[in-house]
Amino acid sequence: MNTSYKQAGVDIEAGYNAVELIKKHVKRTQIPGCIDGIGGFGGLFALPSGYHEPVLVSGADGVGTKLKIAVELDIHNTIGIDAVAMCVNDIICAGAKPLYFLDYIATGKVIPEKIEQIVSGIAEGCVQADCALIGGETAEHPGLMPENDYDIGAFATGIVEKAKILDKTQVTKGDIIIGLASSGVHSNGFSLIRKLFTDFTEYMPMFGTSIGEVLLTPTKIYVKPILSLLDAVPVKSISHITGGGFHENIPRSISNGHGARIDRSSFDVLPIFRLIQSKGNIPEEDMFHTFNMGIGMCVITAPQYAEKAVQLLNDSGASARIIGEVIPDFEGVTWV
Repeated sequence: MNTSYKQAGVDIEAGYNAVELIKKHVKRTQIPGCIDGIGGFGGLFALPSGYHEPVLVSGADGVGTKLKIAVELDIHNTIGIDAVAMCVNDIICAGAKPLYFLDYIATGKVIPEKIEQIVSGIAEGCVQADCALIGGETAEHPGLMPENDYDIGAFATGIVEKAKILDKTQVTKGDIIIGLASSGVHSNGFSLIRKLFTDFTEYMPMFGTSIGEVLLTPTKIYVKPILSLLDAVPVKSISHITGGGFHENIPRSISNGHGARIDRSSFDVLPIFRLIQSKGNIPEEDMFHTFNMGIGMCVITAPQYAEKAVQLLNDSGASARIIGEVIPDFEGVTWV
């Protein structure tokens, strides 16, 4: 008996169809530096000129179990924004401008229209970050993954002048911590969330939509406002508030022997976090150890630049405010 690759569960024609469907989305992301379109064995990108000592900054990440909610609700056109955001928001913490992005999508069964939806979100994220989608891979894994399931691997590279790499050792007593508002839960803490909510189609009057759609709100991409800020204000350090919340991420951007004192009354905790806290009877401290709580990124600068930095960030639509300061002889985060 003859057995084909398709009978074994891998549909090559579906893969070809998916590539054709995503080409128009990839085209949206083309920026100076792109040399060739998708379809080759490697993505090509020419380094921009004007750098004395260019340093490449790379990041790899994923979306985690937030994907399970996208699969349950059959909503796939925003999860790609999260994939881009998780990489480029890390890269910008070094002061680097993202240049290009690649994705890896593994799925139990290639459904071209679903792949197109996923990639449309990736392309939108790249447009928001002003970087190019130059390649990727879609892998069909019958027998390894259920047909409806998929996972996304995300990879990005940026560039920064060596002399302008942000250096946390310059952070010192009295420096100001500026918080940039998040758009929601972003892409961390979903293993806990999925234990608290069993029906993501449940309508939530307080939000005017289902709880699943609220949780699928894409991660905010901070690249453009941060790059504008770096051109105007001496920024010392940046932290991306991801897994581990405030307590793990802010100390990563502060020099040894110093810590952060955060004014909890300086920003509003988003309603989605209060709902999560109430649903799970989660202590406040644990919430700040797990989630961004409404602040997705923190910028540290000297006191004399703080007000200007806040104004510039707000003018760019980033919704920023002073939330704390750097203190000596303490490592970690404390609250007032």
